[in-house]
Amino acid sequence: MEIGKAVTEVKAGKIDFKVDKYGIIHAGIGKVSFDAAKIKENAQELIQTLIKMKPTAAKGTYVKSIYLSSTMSPGIAIDTKSVN
Repeated sequence: MEIGKAVTEVKAGKIDFKVDKYGIIHAGIGKVSFDAAKIKENAQELIQTLIKMKPTAAKGTYVKSIYLSSTMSPGIAIDTKSVN
């Protein structure tokens, strides 16, 4: 409800995402006006943040697969080994 505070948080780099009941994370990482380097940087930051948030009790593979897509397009698979 506080618009000024929300704008300040976003400009400071706040990451916002949603998780559905299947464990799939939905997050926006860019807009059409962004260049490729900015989208790549945002995607890397999101993935690194998610990895840092891994609970210490979690065993096994934490990130099984990564797909990127625009709003209404098929997803593109990203190699999970290459994101570190």
